[in-house]
Amino acid sequence: MDALVGLLDGPRAQGAFLLRSILDPPWSLRIQDQAPLTLLALVRGEAWVVPESGDPVRLRAGDVAITRGPEPYTVADHPATPPRAVIHPGQRCSTPTGEHLTDLTELGIRTWGASSGGTTVLVTGTYQLASEVSRRLLSALPALLVVPDDLSDSPLVPLLAEEIARDEPGQTAVLDRLLDLLLIATLRTWFAGQETRTPAWYRAHGDPVVGRALRSLHHEPARAWTVASLAADAGVSRAALARRFTDLVGEPPMTYLAGWRLDLAADLLRHSDDTIGAIARRVGYGSAFALSAAFKRARGISPRGYRVGTSHDD
Repeated sequence: MDALVGLLDGPRAQGAFLLRSILDPPWSLRIQDQAPLTLLALVRGEAWVVPESGDPVRLRAGDVAITRGPEPYTVADHPATPPRAVIHPGQRCSTPTGEHLTDLTELGIRTWGASSGGTTVLVTGTYQLASEVSRRLLSALPALLVVPDDLSDSPLVPLLAEEIARDEPGQTAVLDRLLDLLLIATLRTWFAGQETRTPAWYRAHGDPVVGRALRSLHHEPARAWTVASLAADAGVSRAALARRFTDLVGEPPMTYLAGWRLDLAADLLRHSDDTIGAIARRVGYGSAFALSAAFKRARGISPRGYRVGTSHDD
């Protein structure tokens, strides 16, 4: 597991909300669903993404945009077009005044709009679950990023647009995987062009020594790692690994591992029914007591308290 895939395990699509919108100008959708991450792929036509703060960004056919929630934003045929529909949490749709939406109707499987022959086709994929593991990823992203079609040259946008309208056995899993692939490809392209803004953990993955160490920690978080064993696994001296890891990642190996383990534990507490003892063993702590002590020291709350507090958010 590499650094990007490891951090994407958090927002991995599982029954993600996917919708194909077919629209004719003038149109404008106000998105305030509070989703942690949303991918917008323009299949046909032209659109504008208008963030809550910042300048509007134009999308052309083949472009992919990623928005980081929970801040609201607007997608429209033109920045000046007032919202015609509002998307709320749970994908509930209404008019701007809160009434039931009637202007846009279902046009088939996972498809809506005013008519099937609209000039604009937009595919939206929304990651619904919040995740501690993905915090490092989300914190590295701006509220809105766009990867133009001429940079990515990806066949995934038309493929996702085609598959979204199918109703075949296992189609939800197919769409989830396509959405994940498009997200990873988009982020990889964006990070490659952001040399000054690329997060340390992403740059470090390209280092032959530190990248291998990161993959080892992500792949086997429960292993009883020490700096010495991690250095041996990476094929360098203990001192060399400690210095190189800290320089590239921004924190020592064991500090990074501790944070990674606690992020994994937080996600398991939130999204699984495993006991605290079982979670402790899965992430590298010898007992529930050891995990509880580390968790409370780092986050100011016990694992049990965290589980109770987040169970109401899902």
